[in-house]
Amino acid sequence: MGEIAPITKNETPRIYVACLAAYNSGYLHGSWIDAAQDAWAIYDDVKAMLATSPIEDAEEWAIHDYEGFGNVRISEYASFDHVSGLAAFIEEHGELGLAVLDYTQGEIEEAREVLEDRYLGTYEELADYVQEVTEDTTTIPQRLAYYIDWQAMARDAEMSGDVFTVQTAWDSVHVFAGC
Repeated sequence: MGEIAPITKNETPRIYVACLAAYNSGYLHGSWIDAAQDAWAIYDDVKAMLATSPIEDAEEWAIHDYEGFGNVRISEYASFDHVSGLAAFIEEHGELGLAVLDYTQGEIEEAREVLEDRYLGTYEELADYVQEVTEDTTTIPQRLAYYIDWQAMARDAEMSGDVFTVQTAWDSVHVFAGC
């Protein structure tokens, strides 16, 4: 039988690419490939894996596993351009990038636009952002300040689509302008 992919915990985005000729012949043959490289380098790694296949002249492959992409799904026939783009975005933006990609359902251009044009900052909770913006833009009479429900205002701002949030830690809420 062929080699079995090692199970590891790795934060760097990578894909497990399998040789389909070997797979269809009952062999497990493939390799884990660093996805944070350009698409041609990924393709070269796939060609090298296929060259060592137990089946002669193997040329078909599929992505059978992946890690380091958070909740973003990678299809078995995703283009290497797409995989490389996702990995580069994650490498550049880290945990926040993963959370934004999850929010945009893996749409890289939308995620980039969200981070570049709509990011409003990090707060312990959304209510802190709402309070800061309100106090910076509105004079609140002192006698009324105690009656303001910042949590309710935050909930309303999010429910109305004025803002959306992604949370990367229990006390780290990233706030973005809505559409």
